[in-house]
Formats: sequence, structure tokens, C-alpha cells
Amino acid sequence: MPLMSDQVINSLAQFRQGRKLTQEELAKAVGVTRQTIIAIEKGNYTPSVLLALKIARFLNQSVESIFTLP
Repeated sequence: MPLMSDQVINSLAQFRQGRKLTQEELAKAVGVTRQTIIAIEKGNYTPSVLLALKIARFLNQSVESIFTLP
């Protein structure tokens, strides 16, 4: 069985922009800083399960549609 990568691919920026939301608006809605949203979008930070669920719920998407493994 191959090992899974620690890297997570995310489509957060595309979903956020599709909703015409700023990084600041999304950050406030899910209770984090704009810098956290920037780091997630750049792939420099993998959100906790709780944060991923909050983001998905706010964007009305499944977690798997936003965050996937390569």
C-alpha cells in the first residue's frame, strides 16, 4: 500500500472567488485571520478538520470538493 502524501490540494481560492468573497470576508465568517486564508490558498497551511468543515459549510460545498489529496 503506497504512503499518502502530506500535501493537500485545495480549490479554496476558486470557490471563494466564485462567490465573490474577499479573503477578509471568508476569514471573518469562519473565525480566522485573513493571513490564515492566504496561507491555505497558497498551500502553505493545511486547515484543521474543524476549520475545513466550517469553510465547506460556509461555501455550501463538501470538504472533499475543496480539499483533496493528490
